[in-house]
Amino acid sequence: MVATAGPDQAEVVLVGCGCPLRGMGWYHAVQMLKDKCPSAKLCYIVEPWFMGAGSSGPGGPEFAEFQKETEEEHGVVFAKSLDDLPDVPEGGSRLALISGRTGDNPRLLGEAIKAGCKTIYLEKPGAPTVAELETMKTEAADASVTVLMGYNKNVCKYVTKVREYASTVDDGHVTFVSNNTYAPTAESLGECFERNAEGMLKNMAIHELALLVSFYEVSVDNIASVEADKEFSSMQTLAGPSGKEWTDFDKIKFTITTKTGKKVSVQADRCGGDTSYATVTKASTSEELFRHSMPDEEDLANVSTLENEYPGAMAYFFSQDPDYITVKDRVAAFCATGVEATGVATIDIACETLKVAEYLVPELQQQLKEEESKRTCTLS
Repeated sequence: MVATAGPDQAEVVLVGCGCPLRGMGWYHAVQMLKDKCPSAKLCYIVEPWFMGAGSSGPGGPEFAEFQKETEEEHGVVFAKSLDDLPDVPEGGSRLALISGRTGDNPRLLGEAIKAGCKTIYLEKPGAPTVAELETMKTEAADASVTVLMGYNKNVCKYVTKVREYASTVDDGHVTFVSNNTYAPTAESLGECFERNAEGMLKNMAIHELALLVSFYEVSVDNIASVEADKEFSSMQTLAGPSGKEWTDFDKIKFTITTKTGKKVSVQADRCGGDTSYATVTKASTSEELFRHSMPDEEDLANVSTLENEYPGAMAYFFSQDPDYITVKDRVAAFCATGVEATGVATIDIACETLKVAEYLVPELQQQLKEEESKRTCTLS
């Protein structure tokens, strides 16, 4: 048995599966193998690390077991490199879903184009730097390849509900809150800082920045001011598993005011739990007027089912499960049939989002350092 795309399906190449239960690529694979994305047929998995140097290290045996099961039960072909893939079948539509380490993405995008992929689903933030992402954008455009981004919160229910409510009030202020489930220990956060070395604003909170760029006119040129919530925010320098030290925010909250008069806040906490949400507060009094969470009550039954099906997996996979499906299916449908991927972020949005992240990091770091210096002087 060999996995083959059917009519109106994209032939999907997953690049960067990662470790079962932990890798985002693995969860993308699981959803497609369960036929949750009707327009996407997973045909190939490219995994350079676990099929190479990482095969005998942490996660290697678990990946090997997943590979064996997936080959036997679904006919998916595994490869170490995109160069190993056969030509695209005549009349076929090949989609690369790139979910590797951010630093590898510029190379992987070029390899995906050479492998005949006419559409690329690129996981956030796309590249380590704005310059690299803009080079990738040009490379794809020159090859007539469309690049769409895995910013799933652009299409998720709680964002839509809060934006709709905010549009009905005159004095409303929106705050997007992103939480994760890392333990509040040096060991846990150090591992997180190292594995997500691009930093919180280019990793965890990049989804919220994409919302700001997409819906609130936020761009580097249009930012009038940014103010950190210094009571909430925290920045640490911690050693990762390699012994190297990394400095990052473990939690951050800030408010952006644009030159066009819009004001919006973002809050992110690595140890805040498994519920993300957004609120509308009364700007003049800070009274909360509306809140919608992810998962909401409607989604909790699905979360419970997934927790039982995949015990030990990253909790955020389950809370965002419906949105991952929506984005993948819309991108796959675009690849296969050309239908517009409504609501899905483009690489242009991604470039501006990354510019905003690069602008904010030193600004917020400086504000927190100044606050820490004030506290130190007061104590001394």
